[in-house]
Amino acid sequence: MTDETQGQVFGQEPDVPPQATDEPAVVNGSATQAEPGPAAGQGSTEQLAEVRRQLAERTGDLQRLQAEYANYRKRVERDRVAVREIAMANALSELLPVIDDIGRAREHGELVGGFKSVAESLETVVAKMGLQQFGKEGEPFDPLVHEALMHSYSPDVTETTCVQILQLGYRIGERTIRPARVAVAEPQPGVQHTQADEADGGEEENGGPEQG
Repeated sequence: MTDETQGQVFGQEPDVPPQATDEPAVVNGSATQAEPGPAAGQGSTEQLAEVRRQLAERTGDLQRLQAEYANYRKRVERDRVAVREIAMANALSELLPVIDDIGRAREHGELVGGFKSVAESLETVVAKMGLQQFGKEGEPFDPLVHEALMHSYSPDVTETTCVQILQLGYRIGERTIRPARVAVAEPQPGVQHTQADEADGGEEENGGPEQG
């Protein structure tokens, strides 16, 4: 090798091939980025559907909880009213004999003077507490609120009827404290058939019912 050749060899820089880099290639002064593929869009749709499903479940749970709470409040209110009625009924049932005595004294004209004032005050108080009287002559007999102590037949009634009130009944709201003790009368056997036969006989005498 000559000195000239060595000079050329030592004087030249070795050719270095371009190295691959991780930087994106620059085209027209801007870096190109990969666009999201169909898989990325599908994943977003599935996530949105899952969020909506969870939201619907939580909404349903909340609605059920609200309905259960509303039913609980109604049940508590019914129980509170029932307990109050029972307590009032137990207290007022002890006063019924006194109220009966007041009624008998009024019927005999003995409710006068200071006794009359006290009796009227007591009746006013128990009425404010919800105590109600029931039982009237002539009303149909109802075994749920009437207690029959006497029984008879009468041609003047067409159904089992209370013809005499022996002792008034009392209730608080829908709760009966004491049934009304009554005497009842039933239609006299054969009377209804006789009345029906008389009606049929009158039609026959008049030539039967009018023809339209």
